[in-house]
Amino acid sequence: MGVDSSTQSCKVVIVDAETGRIVREGRAPHPNGTSVDPEAWWQALQRAIELAGGLDDVAAWSIGGQQHGLVALDAGGRVIRDALLWNDTRSADAAADLVEEFGAAALAQRTGLVPVASFTISKLRWLRDHEPEHAERVAAVALPHDWLTWRLRGFGSAGGSGADADARLDELVTDRSDASGTGYWSAATGEYDRELLDAALGRNAIVPRVLDAQEWVTDAAGRRVAPGAGDNAASALGVGAGVGDVVVSIGTSGTVFAVSEQAVTDASGIVAGFASADGHHLPLVCTLNAARVLDTTAALLGVDHGELSRLALEADAGAAGLRLVPYFEGERTPNLPDATASLTGMTLASTTRENLARAAVEGMLSGLGAGLDALRALGVPLRRVLLVGGGARSDAVQRIAPLVFGLDVEVPEPGEYVALGAAEQARRILARP
Repeated sequence: MGVDSSTQSCKVVIVDAETGRIVREGRAPHPNGTSVDPEAWWQALQRAIELAGGLDDVAAWSIGGQQHGLVALDAGGRVIRDALLWNDTRSADAAADLVEEFGAAALAQRTGLVPVASFTISKLRWLRDHEPEHAERVAAVALPHDWLTWRLRGFGSAGGSGADADARLDELVTDRSDASGTGYWSAATGEYDRELLDAALGRNAIVPRVLDAQEWVTDAAGRRVAPGAGDNAASALGVGAGVGDVVVSIGTSGTVFAVSEQAVTDASGIVAGFASADGHHLPLVCTLNAARVLDTTAALLGVDHGELSRLALEADAGAAGLRLVPYFEGERTPNLPDATASLTGMTLASTTRENLARAAVEGMLSGLGAGLDALRALGVPLRRVLLVGGGARSDAVQRIAPLVFGLDVEVPEPGEYVALGAAEQARRILARP
């Protein structure tokens, strides 16, 4: 079984270990918001497993999930407050405080990351500063997939949201990929940086044991349980990305991440030095403006996405000089949070529906191309792009991407790649003696 516990929903796939074929699947929604009671994830996981036909014939399982979220547990294993998710930005000032205290270059060297609001370390500092009564109760800090794995293995199940006289917080486990997104664990050293954890929370706490890619634990029924993974790392497994491959995911935001044999350090913070789920590294760049660039342009032209694609392919490369800089929500790569979008090169000849559609596609892909350039600048080898996500379904995006990226581009069939990656991790664990 592979699980994708994402921001929006929980997806479960049951896969035949011999053929890789999906034999059953289930899905259940998550509540909206940037601060969520983890119990809602647990209920959704139970429902999705039920809809997928249950666990009776499952021999191994793994959970992939949204990264960075803060699940704070007390000594009895109870959830102290709603989990702060990756997209909760209240911790932006806390991130800036940590950077000021330790220095961006030093933090990048120590953990591979320069804190931003998304990362767990920033959320812990926010908790310390704004909810000290909650921070004082923290006995253990888990990420969403850590907590769900712990619960599904049979720990912390008494008392609704995890209360247990013998909580077995020592049974919390995680994997390299998700640990590498906390801001207090280093993919280069494979160790927690306790000084940074203490600086964030104000004291130390129990953190999950980081399992190697080949390790497993068991659940109450004796099934093998793989380490799990952060969503991007699980997706890389799901599409079969290897060293030299770069996955470009075009969703609400855009992500560019490559499988690399070497750890990456970037003091600018543009490239996050994450770990992969297979023992390698996964340097990652995130852009804010991706598929919604196409949504906005299609709405402006009064067409659907199919017609937008047709219009874009009617125009020549370069759109006759019409150029869209697509920073509709500011931008993260490059770091220009207050930037706005701009359309330039407008003449009587260039300002056509076709050229505007082409400029939108080229502009969006150029923004993602900046992520590829950031990886190249750090010496990350790139030989092939795997293009995934909702925006990758556009014919125009598929045909124009190789021209913008300067690399071979392959577009895998649409699929639940995070859940499939988790299932692949479970299959590999099952195959080991």
